[in-house]
Amino acid sequence: MSDALSTDALKAEGLKAEGLSEREVQMLALERGWWKYAGAKEQAIRELFDLSATHYYQLLNALIDTEAALAHDPMLVKRLRRLRTSRQRARTARRLGGGA
Repeated sequence: MSDALSTDALKAEGLKAEGLSEREVQMLALERGWWKYAGAKEQAIRELFDLSATHYYQLLNALIDTEAALAHDPMLVKRLRRLRTSRQRARTARRLGGGA
């Protein structure tokens, strides 16, 4: 894993956030920069947070609905919300399509 995503770097960023726990800030930092680095995101999630990918995304979805997360990194949170909405719409469209 890159130094930019190391636990120390993520922890250092956590000191700047208000209304967010250290882990929540680390989650936002991972979402902001994971694509820049080699390796599977699920592996980084497990290494950094000791969580399954499913549990991580459940926590992340709750996190991006908070005002504290929006205040901390508005562009990232809005992008994550937009992606979530588009995935929900795609799932709904598949269901309504009846599996055709």
